[in-house]
Amino acid sequence: MSRRVYLDHNASTPVHPEVLAEMLPYFSDVYGNPSSIHGFGREAREGLDLARERVARFLKVSSQEIVFTSGGTESDNFAVKGLALAKGKGHLITSQVEHHAVLRACRALEAQGFDLTCMGVDELGMVDPDEVRRAIRPDTLAISIMHANSEVGTLQPIEAIGRIAREHGVPFHVDAVQTFGKLPLDVETLGIDVLSFSAHKIYGPKGAAGLYIRKGTKMVAVQHGGEHERRRRAGTENVAGIVGLGKAVEVRARDMAAEAERLTVLRDRLWHGIRERVPDVRLSGHPVRRLPGTASLLFRHVESESIVLGLDLKGIGVSAGSACTSGNVEPSHVLVAMGVSLDWAMGAVRCSLGCSTSADDIDYVVECVEPLVRKLRQAMPVGAA
Repeated sequence: MSRRVYLDHNASTPVHPEVLAEMLPYFSDVYGNPSSIHGFGREAREGLDLARERVARFLKVSSQEIVFTSGGTESDNFAVKGLALAKGKGHLITSQVEHHAVLRACRALEAQGFDLTCMGVDELGMVDPDEVRRAIRPDTLAISIMHANSEVGTLQPIEAIGRIAREHGVPFHVDAVQTFGKLPLDVETLGIDVLSFSAHKIYGPKGAAGLYIRKGTKMVAVQHGGEHERRRRAGTENVAGIVGLGKAVEVRARDMAAEAERLTVLRDRLWHGIRERVPDVRLSGHPVRRLPGTASLLFRHVESESIVLGLDLKGIGVSAGSACTSGNVEPSHVLVAMGVSLDWAMGAVRCSLGCSTSADDIDYVVECVEPLVRKLRQAMPVGAA
């Protein structure tokens, strides 16, 4: 197998060469603990400070409003639990299509006595801001709605929801793991109080992520120990990973506009090519308000795992729905919330493009998909369709 095409960038991305080069000294020469006051520690602290400043500059916020964590899951848990527990028992609002890091954090709080409203979505995967407004109660502690869905790519009406949250004085958390470094983010315009982001979705390393926490937002720490991150997140920082995160943000600030335009063209090329060749296929999610490089395809009467494995034999990497639920034979919770019927939902395949994706790659994928789907459908038991 000579050809390899990776179309799973929403799950993880390769580390950019400039990012790797900046990280390397922190695995060898710069090894001090950033909390130490001697020269070795100060060298490590300088790397953390530069990364924090780069993230803050990208978001147009103060560096003191940036907290580093170990990943998007920790950031989401910290945001949801930190906001809720800061005010005691009360009411939370989220949506049915959130990442499991948010949904399960909310369910855990619900089990502790918090009330939870899980907003539904329309057939395109979008939350209705007016429904959010109607769901707000006097005891609502926080609203958590993702910026973009990792499975179908739909962009939520964050600015409208943020405006509603601000009108009611309710803290607003946005899981921006899939949009940070891919699309412009203005937390002030969008009315965001807390925002989650991660390095390995934007050509940075795994194990480094963070939160923007607006100054004055009441949150409690959910991880206890030392005085790290201004007592907001205990634990010695992953210096090399955070340095990589900072450099990745700097590279994305430079490259993301051109890449978003290029990936939109390639994404549409993929969809149109498959639609012309394969019958009974649909694009899920919003047709326009979507991530530039994400195409969520629904193949009727075909199991998505079979498509993923068949394409893997051709050197193509795609995802059967969300990578975080791989191996699960149940339909995606996102597609269920969108009202997609089982015969379509079980054939969901996500293609997420990135910096290495070329037009030739897209054409190769299109060429491989058509005969594979035809073969799988022919092998279906009589009457299964």
